[in-house]
Amino acid sequence: MITNPVLPPWALALIAVVLGGFALWRLIAVRPDRAAALRWLARLGMVALLVVIALRPTVPTDGQGPKASGGLEVYVVVDTTSSMAAEDWAQGQPRLDGVKEDLASIVEALRGAQFSLVTFDAVAVQRVPLTSDSTAMISAASVLRQEVTNYSRGSSIDAPVLDVQQLLADAEQLAPDQRRVLFYLGDGEQTADIAPGTFAPLAPYLEGGAVLGYGTADGARMREFLGEDPTQFGDTSTAGPQDPVEPVAPPITYIQDYSGGDPVEAISRIDEPALQAIAAQLGVGYVHRTADSTVDAALTGVDVGELTVQQGEPDSAVELYWVFVIPFGALVLLELFAAGGLIAELRGARSRR
Repeated sequence: MITNPVLPPWALALIAVVLGGFALWRLIAVRPDRAAALRWLARLGMVALLVVIALRPTVPTDGQGPKASGGLEVYVVVDTTSSMAAEDWAQGQPRLDGVKEDLASIVEALRGAQFSLVTFDAVAVQRVPLTSDSTAMISAASVLRQEVTNYSRGSSIDAPVLDVQQLLADAEQLAPDQRRVLFYLGDGEQTADIAPGTFAPLAPYLEGGAVLGYGTADGARMREFLGEDPTQFGDTSTAGPQDPVEPVAPPITYIQDYSGGDPVEAISRIDEPALQAIAAQLGVGYVHRTADSTVDAALTGVDVGELTVQQGEPDSAVELYWVFVIPFGALVLLELFAAGGLIAELRGARSRR
């Protein structure tokens, strides 16, 4: 909150001291007379409200800065099935960590483009509608989580096709001259009991992109995700009633495979032939991702194009002085009512003489 005073601060301070001091002096002087004391207390409140109104308290709101957009729409499709929690990224981290890093790199490299993020596991969901706000895209990517393990019932790598096809068709209808690219990030592992469908229906809408593959041929165990936020947990075993509780993440557990009878840790492996098939159907290249390389190969031939700069909107502000005008007006009305009563009493006294 800021202030935009109608008078110099020193002048307002002087008014507050003079009027407020006089009202306070009269309040103390007439204290034995309760009715008179209440009237002077109301007048003291009027002085305080008047000073606040004159200060003009204001809440500034953020304006919109200049925006730059190019002639490119970037659609990103991310596999968030349980297999993306397999620990064969850098230093035993989940594959999804690599996806987050790569997404941030793609957005940084293509600033000025418009972005849309779609994730899929059992169903496909558009997480970020088409936007030129690259910060929103990076923020959404940074909080990606795998599907809840207990709800996992098998999924197909072609799950997002129909949804993305509809998004592309709608976008083309709105802006037929816009260029569009698609990046598919996943491990290609098909856990549903049916053969995956084709991505070919998406190809006519696209002018580039890439399929990025995550994981290793040896594979790795997959972390469980039960839906809890680790920051909500705390070790309260030794904490007193007033002691702060430090968040303690629950221990990492792993998805179990019961197909052989006794449970063993399930292993997920990348399916590169499936990912290469997706790339061929889309008409784009395939890149196997590792932590010691960059996404540059996936960005080959993709450029934002000429940027169009839109001027931003200036900051606006919300005035709050009117909130204090309401009680000030009520006190003024009470003062006028009381003054009217006194005038009536004086006229009655004169008429009796």
